[in-house]
Amino acid sequence: MKTIKLSLAALILSVTFTSCTKDNDDPIVVEENPLADYNMLTTLKANSHSLEVYSDQDQFTIGYNELFIRIKDEAADSYVSDADISWMPVMHMTEMMHSCPKSEVSKTENVSVYKGYSIFQMPGNADEYWELTFDYTIDGQAYNATERIEVTAPVDGKKKVNSFMGSDDTRYILAMMPMDPEVKVNDFSAVLFKMEDMMTFPIVEDYKVTIDPRMPGMGNHSSPNNEDLNYDAASKAYKGKLSLTMTGYWKINLKLMNADDEVLKGETVSEENESSSLFFEIEF
Repeated sequence: MKTIKLSLAALILSVTFTSCTKDNDDPIVVEENPLADYNMLTTLKANSHSLEVYSDQDQFTIGYNELFIRIKDEAADSYVSDADISWMPVMHMTEMMHSCPKSEVSKTENVSVYKGYSIFQMPGNADEYWELTFDYTIDGQAYNATERIEVTAPVDGKKKVNSFMGSDDTRYILAMMPMDPEVKVNDFSAVLFKMEDMMTFPIVEDYKVTIDPRMPGMGNHSSPNNEDLNYDAASKAYKGKLSLTMTGYWKINLKLMNADDEVLKGETVSEENESSSLFFEIEF
């Protein structure tokens, strides 16, 4: 995962020329983009501002999307460092509209960069599409910007998000957080939300997600030293350990348990049952 550059917002380059008849030139100020190593997914232009949206990925995709935002004041030709930002992704379907789980937009260590994440449950198509709306305030003045965005299926085709009805008649969204899998015991995280209504998806706290990684192409063998995912209040995510003993395709079988250890979704893997109906996929 890339990190935002911590260098100064502006790099001052002074070029000095010595002459008996001419004073030194004024400093040349070159602004450095702290998100230069990321991909700009879209730019929303409104209200004499440009809202630039960046990601480590090269597209909006189904599942967990960590996004970074910068607001450029076109008149001043500079980036805003004191904005309050909120956002609302909305899926326009043929017969209804709905949103998706998302975080708040917060400031980062770089004063001109804001960040958050959104979890898209489905891709768009020719007739159904996602729209991303920003409401933001600068110096007490409120603004709004909206643009259609293209959300696609993951390039690798692997399942990284589950949207399902639990046995308690509640719809949940469980998404795997990005990771770089290696042959070792990996840190492994996911986020869990429930659908309160079509536009509201609060975080679910203090449940548990059991994990049972298997290699279907290798006799469905598992691995040792896995740790189930438990809620971490500081990160508002579910954290555990995922043991991968070799490269290849892994199906990570899951069970969602509530605070009373009741199974809300998923099944135990056995000789009679090769996989759970709730799972993530990894191939490396």
